[in-house]
Amino acid sequence: MKSNRELATFGRNLHHFSMLFHMKPRLRVLVILLAFAVPARAGIVEDVRIALAQNRFSAAQADLDSYRASNGINGEYLEAYSWMGRASLDESQYEQAAAYAKQTRELAVEQLKLRKLDAEPHLPLALGAAIEIQAQVLVAQGRRTQAVTLLQTALRTYGNTSIRARLQKNLNLLSLWGRLGPALRSDEYLGAKPPTLAQLRGSPVLLFFWAHWCVDCKGEAPIVTALRSEFAPRGLKVIGPTRLYGYTAQIEHASPSMELAYIDAVRHRFYSGLLDMPVPISTYNFDTYGASTTPTLVLLDRAGKVAWYHPGAVPYEELKAEIEKVVR
Repeated sequence: MKSNRELATFGRNLHHFSMLFHMKPRLRVLVILLAFAVPARAGIVEDVRIALAQNRFSAAQADLDSYRASNGINGEYLEAYSWMGRASLDESQYEQAAAYAKQTRELAVEQLKLRKLDAEPHLPLALGAAIEIQAQVLVAQGRRTQAVTLLQTALRTYGNTSIRARLQKNLNLLSLWGRLGPALRSDEYLGAKPPTLAQLRGSPVLLFFWAHWCVDCKGEAPIVTALRSEFAPRGLKVIGPTRLYGYTAQIEHASPSMELAYIDAVRHRFYSGLLDMPVPISTYNFDTYGASTTPTLVLLDRAGKVAWYHPGAVPYEELKAEIEKVVR
């Protein structure tokens, strides 16, 4: 069974690859080759990702067929297979994407008759991707209500598993805008004592969800620091929720106290401009806001309503433009 650290690595690599599918084909191939430097005999997931990034769907299918013939259907196969649906969705091949997602989900459910979802990292990634693709296809087809219902049903079924935050993220993308931002839990925190969101009504608020292992979060920190300074005179407040993952860079299985100390060390090293930023620490906050991607950035207007919700890193100018809208 993979450790929490390995689960997090799978998750963030998944996020990086999903971003690659929005690049031009030649560029994303180059990025893959340079960033990941996959060895000659990579795993089936990596083989399929690379083939799809090169627009070689038939090669990806051949790799899948070969792996299945040798190993049968398992979590690793299904995670690789789920990428066929992602690539089809990226190419706006909605019927094909829906078919891949449906097959992935059905095969994953069959696997769940023999094991728990989180027994290893591949199956939850496959099932989460399948449901995500199904919802996105429905939205693309103008069936937003059905997409919301699908995600709500999946949350009721898998709300106690590792894919909860991912499902909530997709639901939030469809339904959170314009609603009051859900309250944050602050039983543990670093930095200044976190105010409640209700106490901040009247001020625009930026929620900056980050993780101690997240490279993109460290890259986003100077942007958040600069914009906080720029917009503080107009009332902008920044809160930086994070959570425990059960490990540190040095310790595979860290106690909460050890990890908390490590998070504080990371904060001082990479977030030095935000040391007075309240940092509530709770998995609940990540699940509620669907922060399965880090960073996740959320802007609340002066009435406390969600004005903008963005999983992933954001460039300075883009984030500045969004903040401009809520500080008026």
